[in-house]
Amino acid sequence: MNSTPDHFLGWDAICEARMVAAATANADDASVWRWFAAMLEERRIRWRFMFNAWVVHVDRKEVAIEPSFYEAIRSAKYESEELGVGAL
Repeated sequence: MNSTPDHFLGWDAICEARMVAAATANADDASVWRWFAAMLEERRIRWRFMFNAWVVHVDRKEVAIEPSFYEAIRSAKYESEELGVGAL
């Protein structure tokens, strides 16, 4: 018979789910910044802060407008992939 109370078993599952989510988020975040570094090195990305928003262009095409730089770069990567620009 298992002497561990049920609420501890549920807590273990929550902790494991959090660790998996954190690892996934870290991998996704690393992917965004690797893409950004490659675009920057090749001089294919530019950004500016305009009217309280970050505007990002990739290969001379506007791909993101977001209130934070982090979200703008993240959005730029995903939008670029959708539009077929910014491919490495």
